[in-house]
Amino acid sequence: MLLLTCGLLTGVVVSAASFPAVALGGLVAKAGSEGFAALPSTIEQQSAPQVTRVFASDGKTQIAVLYDEFRSDVPNSQISKNMQDAIVAAEDHKFYEHNGVDFKGIARAVVNNHQGGSQQGASTLTMQYVRMAQAYGAKTPQEAIDATKDSPERKVSEIKYALQVEKDLDKKEILTRYLNLAPFGNGAYGIYAGSQVYFKKKPKDLTIAESALLAGMVKAPTAFDPTTKTGYPQALDRRNYIIDNMVALKQITKEQGDAAKKVKLARTTNRPGNGCTSVANNSWGFFCDYVYRWWMQQKAFGNNAYERERQLKTGGYTIVTSMDVKAQNAARKEITKKIKDKDKNAVLIAGIEPGTGQVKALAANRKFKLDDGKNPKSSNPQTRKYGARATYPNTTNPIITGGGDINGYQAGSVFKMFTMVAALENGLELSHNITSGSTYHSNYPIAAGAPAACPGTTDYCPSNASPNEKGTFNMWTGFGKSVNTYFVPLQEQIGAEKVVDVAKRFGMTFRSQAEHDLVATPEAAHNFGAFTLGVTTSTPLDIANAYATLAGDGMFCAPTPIKQITAANGSKVKAGQPLCKRVTDKDVARKALDAARCPVGDHAQLGNCAGSTEPNAYGTIKHPIFGKTGTTDADKTASLVVGSRNMVVAGYMVNPDWANHTDHMPHGIVNPVVYRTLADYMKGQDKEEFPKPGE
Repeated sequence: MLLLTCGLLTGVVVSAASFPAVALGGLVAKAGSEGFAALPSTIEQQSAPQVTRVFASDGKTQIAVLYDEFRSDVPNSQISKNMQDAIVAAEDHKFYEHNGVDFKGIARAVVNNHQGGSQQGASTLTMQYVRMAQAYGAKTPQEAIDATKDSPERKVSEIKYALQVEKDLDKKEILTRYLNLAPFGNGAYGIYAGSQVYFKKKPKDLTIAESALLAGMVKAPTAFDPTTKTGYPQALDRRNYIIDNMVALKQITKEQGDAAKKVKLARTTNRPGNGCTSVANNSWGFFCDYVYRWWMQQKAFGNNAYERERQLKTGGYTIVTSMDVKAQNAARKEITKKIKDKDKNAVLIAGIEPGTGQVKALAANRKFKLDDGKNPKSSNPQTRKYGARATYPNTTNPIITGGGDINGYQAGSVFKMFTMVAALENGLELSHNITSGSTYHSNYPIAAGAPAACPGTTDYCPSNASPNEKGTFNMWTGFGKSVNTYFVPLQEQIGAEKVVDVAKRFGMTFRSQAEHDLVATPEAAHNFGAFTLGVTTSTPLDIANAYATLAGDGMFCAPTPIKQITAANGSKVKAGQPLCKRVTDKDVARKALDAARCPVGDHAQLGNCAGSTEPNAYGTIKHPIFGKTGTTDADKTASLVVGSRNMVVAGYMVNPDWANHTDHMPHGIVNPVVYRTLADYMKGQDKEEFPKPGE
């Protein structure tokens, strides 16, 4: 009966002389042979959590790593023989001789433990691998507990699975899987991480001494931690013990062993940073955060936020982003030239590629890090009185791209582009003339007593920046000089609701509920007289992509920070690829872009500009460009967008903490940052002219 039970246990013919029957019979009795028989025949293999790596667009420059456990599987060919020998010397001298289970060892352990001796486990490397694999394959907390608790049931299940694993896999593969799962302490899981954390090298380059140290830590990573005062002497003793075992097993010579024992233990670690606050270059943090926020919105990676984050931090993805190192570094460099990180006002820069929506750069005069109490109190008196801190010099808020509590900022006259496109779509031409004074009395309603109300009325009366700015303008000259009294009546002629519709098609999202309600329906938007002057909130990324739609011949491409995502198994993931749709006629886009060359000092191909608001842009970039300046009431925001056929850059100068501040935001700071960023990016590239309508 006992032999029958043991045969049921092992699944193979086992000689009665191989182990003490009483000892093993007791183990079987405790575990229950019926429960054992009900176990699946093979262990469910689950991938352990893997590190996700985020790279710049060149596929080589690493931006960040994201993980729950710092681990990255490597093949056997990438693990040194020293390491493979050391783990056998540390844990299982008969690894290459047994079939997954050391029955004599188990019997000795059962007898010893039953008689009150020191607790023994007798687990082979294969059984230890099974235990770790079961823990990682657990679907519930209880399954994870059952996979690791010291019980007869767990031991018996390990025996059955270990025997099957040895049938399915060769010794080399078992050893590789074991080393890829094993914990090495200090946040290192698997041999790749252990090699990096303790020695900053690849597993294939581990020496005898290094391998013995790591092999010794698997048994108790905390107790044998060489970086702690109490762990150092124990780690040293265990390393030398394993080296002696390697000599005894004839894996190395005595001379090699003696030399290895003389090697001084490393007492420091090289634990990698985790997440976007630990990027390789701090100025890349905002881009990394944009990647994270983008991922968290993608249904392809899970049905909810929890599933998506787990995929990101355990899936072992390789994410090649669209971030162009040249553009990103240029933006940060130009910002630093003009404004300090400790300035309460922020210059926010976004760069995007026309025709793909790939985001090339996101930068600000801020450190991407959590406020650790060093930030001053907020400049906003309403939040300051409650102890709120400012977003400078440190912040992880998405101040460039929006999200969370960040709805965006008023950008001013850059919104006039939407009015021009709507006019062209509705049959008007660039040569469409409007004659007006420095103030225009519109039919749009406004609250009585509002600053922009016509005296004694509830009519909206916008004014130009200069009282001398009056006369007859067309779209080239009106856009070039940013004439309010041209664009408000132009919007009146075609309908504000049509202008709002263009803005929506070009990517404006109206994040706040109040703004959303203002433009929710054509009826609501019809009387929005100030819309063309940019009084709703947006972000630099919104505006950069809206103008990129012109350079893309009317094709709107959803902004994406992704160039390519590769799963851990090498398959390509489709998420993040360009998602484009036509939102206006190609010739409409080309006409609007022609007029948009005027504000930035370039020359229109279809008409005459007769003035600009930022002539230095063209003189600095020296490539065909287009764009627009923007200023809000009382100069609370200054903005500029400039684009070529290769990239469109938008920049805002704002106070992210207080929209109703009293500071003057000078174009002399933000404008040079924008056009010099594009100039730096365009150096060495061929000059490409914009196509004309009909070409």
